[in-house]
Amino acid sequence: MAEKNRPTLDEIRSWPPTVDVTPAALAVGVSRAHLYGEIKRGTAPIRTLRVGKRTKVITSSIIALLDATAAE
Repeated sequence: MAEKNRPTLDEIRSWPPTVDVTPAALAVGVSRAHLYGEIKRGTAPIRTLRVGKRTKVITSSIIALLDATAAE
């Protein structure tokens, strides 16, 4: 995945409370298919919500993941 297309942490902080899987996958540096697989297996490093048939990712969980990764 192209590093230049990834949103910055500051950009992610300006996102709405939930986002679709596609931008979330871009933010954490994995493919959309990979993130959907992790969500389905219950092993995703971020929190999600089911809204009808849609899966939404909780933005604060993306921020927490990236903050923790940056601190390492």
